[in-house]
Amino acid sequence: MTLGQVFLKAMSTGVITNGEIAWVTCHQNGFNRTEEAVAQRLGRLIDEGTIQLGCRMKR
Repeated sequence: MTLGQVFLKAMSTGVITNGEIAWVTCHQNGFNRTEEAVAQRLGRLIDEGTIQLGCRMKR
């Protein structure tokens, strides 16, 4: 899993899972500058309610 994959999945579905949040926080020490910016953007989207914390329903 990469931060880009997490970000794109969250943007396309509007949902980020607890596991994905845990992965981001666990790996944030290894993020480069661009990844840090993406993680901050993800946090802002969660804060404003564009991305919800929850689970995705399988189709």
